[in-house]
Amino acid sequence: MSATVRVSQIAQRRPRSGPQVRLTGLNHSKTISILSFTTFSATLTALSPRQNISCFQSRRFHSSSSSHSWAIPSVQHTGTKIQINWDSSSASKFHNFWLRDHCRCPKCFHSVTKQRLVNTFEIPPDIAPASVSGTSRGLEVIWDLPSHKSFYDWEWLKSNSYDPLFPEARSSVTAYGRISSNVKLWGRDIESHPPTVTHDSVMEDDKGLFDMLEKIVDFGFCFIKGVDATPQATEELTMKIGNIRHTQYGGFWDFTSDLAKGDTAYTTLALQAHTDTTYFTDPCGLQLFHLLSHTNGHGGESLLVDGFHVASLLHSSNPEAFDILTRVRVPTHAAGEPGAFYSSAPGNPIINLGHGSRSKDVVQIRYNNDDRSVMKDLKSAELEKWYDALRLWDKHLKDKDVEYWVQLQPGTAVVVDNHRVLHGRSAFTGKRRMCGAYVGMDDFLSKFTVLSEKFSPDNKAGRNIWSPLL
Repeated sequence: MSATVRVSQIAQRRPRSGPQVRLTGLNHSKTISILSFTTFSATLTALSPRQNISCFQSRRFHSSSSSHSWAIPSVQHTGTKIQINWDSSSASKFHNFWLRDHCRCPKCFHSVTKQRLVNTFEIPPDIAPASVSGTSRGLEVIWDLPSHKSFYDWEWLKSNSYDPLFPEARSSVTAYGRISSNVKLWGRDIESHPPTVTHDSVMEDDKGLFDMLEKIVDFGFCFIKGVDATPQATEELTMKIGNIRHTQYGGFWDFTSDLAKGDTAYTTLALQAHTDTTYFTDPCGLQLFHLLSHTNGHGGESLLVDGFHVASLLHSSNPEAFDILTRVRVPTHAAGEPGAFYSSAPGNPIINLGHGSRSKDVVQIRYNNDDRSVMKDLKSAELEKWYDALRLWDKHLKDKDVEYWVQLQPGTAVVVDNHRVLHGRSAFTGKRRMCGAYVGMDDFLSKFTVLSEKFSPDNKAGRNIWSPLL
């Protein structure tokens, strides 16, 4: 992911203290450098020459998976690990077993299905190499007992280094294997230049579709102008992105404020900024709205808020409150439909972080205070702190500088990343007809990843066995 992020029209100060946090969007995950307060470093003790099976002087080479030019690293075998010295100041250590388990030869990895063929449990736990050598393309290992030859692309090795981690070497991939882009945080001033595409460009070819998906990844939403104000045209647009996700509200919706479903969305009431389906194990990924008509009334402006930006503001103003909202699980429910009941108990935090090496990345916002169930699993002191943190979250969420209000018009649809951008609306009168649908996050990311590969200038060979996504 990119270590440098362009932040749209938003000036932020770097906190002087507090835990490091990166914002990973859909997300799409992207490191917000303004929130990264700690740099990673590692030192490795030099090994004596007699510990080396082989050691090569630095030469230039080209990785087999890209056009990047490298210096051939020196290679050392020390007991249970093979060390690769990338240069005079950085090195990686890989366990013998890990390397054998990740062999990409045709006997161990299917080049078409991209599935493992090697039987992990037939590899001796104490497997060791008979020889190791560095070539212009990568690392070659001859394994002993049983004999086997493996090859590992240099760039693949560095991007998958775990001892130590090299975050910059993983810049093309997010925490969940998603091809990344530069996330842009935004506030009210996005109204002067909102991400927008035309319906014809999206429907015409994959490049136009990719342009829209990339804007959703970067900003968390995108307007599509020139859509026929009909359910049919809107549904076709949705299906261009991915499969429509069915919920208790059906698949594709076409509704008015008639309480046909047991949810306040089917009323004329104002809705505070929220994300949808917080009560699902896997909240819906994208949400597409299209106002088809609004007659005999007024109001009903739509509200969009960048949840990642609000999270960054909370972290800057009060790291302790931010920490609480990343830890405390909030139970939620959907119980308005007599024939359905959904509950997330014991719930999930409002601000969700990644895992492993991305444990300081914000990857999802799950917030709908109207759907919250009873908070009953916290000790008294912790409950008080959570309410204090929730008030600060609400304060930032309702700051006029983060609210983007827009009056939707027939012919303009909007797609929102439900894992990042909160939405709401003002109260209205008259008859307001809306249509739209959900798309699962997995389907969206699959389409985005495939098109990213298609249009990437560095992906001339297509998805090969050394892809960083595998």
